[in-house]
Amino acid sequence: MDLFFPNVGAAMVEVLERFGCDTVLPKKQICCGQPTFNSGYVINSQKTMRNEVDALLSVDCDYIVGPSGSCVNMLHEFRMHLADDPEYGPKAEMLANKSYEFSQFLYRVLHIIDAGAELDAKATFHRSCHMTRLLGERVAPFVLLDHVKGLQMIPLPHIENCCGFGGLFSVKEPEISKLMVDEKVDDVTSTGADILIGADQACLMNIGGRFSRRKEPIKIMHIAEILNSNVDMSRVRYADTPATV
Repeated sequence: MDLFFPNVGAAMVEVLERFGCDTVLPKKQICCGQPTFNSGYVINSQKTMRNEVDALLSVDCDYIVGPSGSCVNMLHEFRMHLADDPEYGPKAEMLANKSYEFSQFLYRVLHIIDAGAELDAKATFHRSCHMTRLLGERVAPFVLLDHVKGLQMIPLPHIENCCGFGGLFSVKEPEISKLMVDEKVDDVTSTGADILIGADQACLMNIGGRFSRRKEPIKIMHIAEILNSNVDMSRVRYADTPATV
């Protein structure tokens, strides 16, 4: 995120700090290890996982928040992949229990339903596979986006379908991946939306790249950027009890 989409990380931090969170970026954190793990390099990826556990737990914090449902889910899976490690197994469990995707944290921990954002646009939302099926979050981003003033949310056809990225899948099966992302682009364009919103930048990068090659005039935005738009804190609203996943 910091190398390819620093604007998204900055937007997330601004939103969190606006709601009273003290944010810290651990200097020694690197990748979550998902690319090497999915490539079959299990031992190598476990070294990366241990480094990430040490880096994130080196900070005295209540929660760990990330702008990617896929990466946060990987943090949750550390406890499974390091379960046999007597030192890092318990640490990984502790890490998982305090790790949240950005919109999930706003809604389920801070109980925010209206972040006070405003954006005059028509948009649709891409539901990423890892955030939906693995992390299990299906509600939070929609609640927050539905309360953005001026933003018309249009349902995306075939919303459960993958965009065709899937990390290494797009490298190993490029022809199938291209067909899948073309189907996704067709679905997005059919909505008439100006903006495609997502909570996983990898998906947005894949779909956005196809937009560019097909010369589609649709903008991609991360949900953190949306919730950081034209904020009026007087309109902030909270939920007594968040809906179930």
